Amino acid sequence: MGAVKGAKAKRMPRAVRERQMMDAAVQTFGRRGYRAASMDEIAELAGVSKPLVYLYLNSKEELFTACIRREADALIAAVQTAVEPGLAADRQLWAGLAAFFTHTAENPYGWAVLHRQARTHGEPFAADVAVMRDTIVAVVTGLIGAAAREAHRDQELADRDVAGLAQALVGAAESLAGWANEAEDVSAKEAAGTLMNFAWMGLGNLMRGESWSHSR
Repeated sequence: MGAVKGAKAKRMPRAVRERQMMDAAVQTFGRRGYRAASMDEIAELAGVSKPLVYLYLNSKEELFTACIRREADALIAAVQTAVEPGLAADRQLWAGLAAFFTHTAENPYGWAVLHRQARTHGEPFAADVAVMRDTIVAVVTGLIGAAAREAHRDQELADRDVAGLAQALVGAAESLAGWANEAEDVSAKEAAGTLMNFAWMGLGNLMRGESWSHSR
């Protein structure tokens, strides 16, 4: 994260100092959890005094909220930047999934803050994570809708079907990212490939008008 334990505080621009403290906070919250993490530990990891952390970032709750929003914005940006509108629908979905798993693998503490810590401590933290998730679901909804249009130029999947598939895909990605980070020997590309195979093969059948029915 860039924070160095025991580093001496030096005069530097506020933005740089604040980023250093935020990096330390994300690492501490991600490793220890919100309740167990202490401002003393964050200050020590950032190489600053605890009063300086409070001066820059106010309370522990506000600091945690700032960490959630920063990590959420970074993840959203990574996914949105990777998806190139000119690509075929399957390549866009692959690019988005690859970016998602690469980002969560390269930022395990940030993902732990978003996926585990923020969701388990209720409001207002969970609300910020919900905003992030809704944004990513919207991106995936657009990709699945584009795939349907690409496959059927005069016929599309129902909006409700597309919305449900997007929710399912994002939920699977979230769970798989947590598993891949803990497994350690699973690369971001392998995780993305696993979900792409699982999702796209099923989507491919839907695009051909083949759907499973409980009445069979």
